[in-house]
This record gives sequence, structure tokens and C-alpha cells, in this order.
Amino acid sequence: MTDTAFDLFARISHSRTSDEVVRQIELLLLEGVLRDGDRLPGERELSKRLDVSRPILREALKELENRGLLISQHGGGTYVADIIGQVFSRPVVDLIARHQRATEDYIEYRRELEGITAELAARRATEYDRQMLTRIMEAMRAAHAGSSFDAELETDVELHNAIGEAAHNIVLLHTLRACYRLLAQGIFFHRHLVFSSEEARGHLLAQHEAIYCAIMAGDGQGARQAAQAHMDYIAAAIREAERSGEWQRISQLRMQKRGLPPQA
Repeated sequence: MTDTAFDLFARISHSRTSDEVVRQIELLLLEGVLRDGDRLPGERELSKRLDVSRPILREALKELENRGLLISQHGGGTYVADIIGQVFSRPVVDLIARHQRATEDYIEYRRELEGITAELAARRATEYDRQMLTRIMEAMRAAHAGSSFDAELETDVELHNAIGEAAHNIVLLHTLRACYRLLAQGIFFHRHLVFSSEEARGHLLAQHEAIYCAIMAGDGQGARQAAQAHMDYIAAAIREAERSGEWQRISQLRMQKRGLPPQA
């Protein structure tokens, strides 16, 4: 740790009980600082950073495991559990994946969430939040300029996650992360449909720039409008891609009906 760096695990004051340790780690999880899959420091290091005895630390970690927040792997360390995935149960995920209407409802739901989140981010973003947003936008621009399709998709989700963090509303933060996870898994639609052309990618970059600029300027209403316009574009792009796919299928059936083999 440098002199200017912040330690996630601050020294426990007061009575130095396991409850204090539990509370501190729970807050890091709640505020989205610790994410699922993150590995906690080793017992010796963590007890030193928290300034508590190792028995107290073990008691706290055990309690967090019992609550389903941490997972201990024998000989492999302690990790943050997958608490985000539990927002949508597996049966619900499987159900919505089988019905087209769910995609429309998902877009509608995200449109409102993204608008609120962007507006709050414009009003509440700290200097550290702005720095993070700027780094992600720079990476997105570089990925776009280099035609790095996968990298651009990755920075898309990173940007929306960072906006969620900058809104400083823990309920919105975890709800959005659950939504983005389903999106990344292709539950509602494949993002490749939206990023299918250079023109579409150009429009998406411009939309992300508009959201970013509004947040950086502290323009809450502008940020909301830009975020909702972005979701409106995605909804239209999905409808167009699906319609084009249906037209392609019908055209192919007509050719088969006429006995004409499709050209390679």
C-alpha cells in the first residue's frame, strides 16, 4: 500500500469484535466494492490490516460464510460468493429466455433504470468516479478505432457498470449488475445483433459519448435523456435485426419452394 492509497480493510476500532469485522466486509459487498469471485487477503494479512486477532477474524469469516456471502476453498483461500446471480433464480432465467416478450420487457425495464441511474450519476459522481468513466470511455474509443469487436462489447458493459457505481444507490447498483449479467450471457438477445455493422457501432459510440458528457457536465436531465435514447436505439436495432432475420428465413423458404438452390 502506498501512502496515498486507501485500504479496503480499515482497522477495526471500538471493541474489536467479530461483529465489527462482519459489518465492515458486508458494507464492502453492499456498496459493490467487493465483487463476486474476488479473493480476500490471506488470514495473516487480513487480521493485520483489520487489527484484530486471528480467532476473531476466523469467527467473522465463518459467520459471513454461513450467510452465504463468502466461500472458503480448502487450501485455496476465501472468495466473495456469487450473490448477484441470486437476484434472478435459475427457473426464472430459463423461463424468460424462452419467451420473446421478455426481451421487450427487459428493454423497457432497463430504459427506466438506465435513465434514473445516469441522472443520479450526473448529480453524485465523485472525482474518482469521473476518472473511472473517462478511462473506460478512452478504452471504448480505442476499441472502436481498432475495430476490436469483443473489446468494444466489454467496455460497453464496463461503462454502464461504472455509471451504476457513480449513482451511489446500492439497490440500483446490484439490480443493474444482475441485468448486465443476463445480457452478457445472451439471455434476452445476442449483443452481436446490435453491433452488427460499422454504422450501428458508430451510433452506439456516439450515444455512449452523449451519456458520458452529460454526466461529466453534471447535467442530470441530459444524462437521463441520453441514456433513454440509447435504450430506444437498442430496442429499434433488435426489432430490425429480428425482422431482417425473419425476412431472410421467408426468402429462403420461397427459394426452396421453387426448387432453386441458394447461392454460396
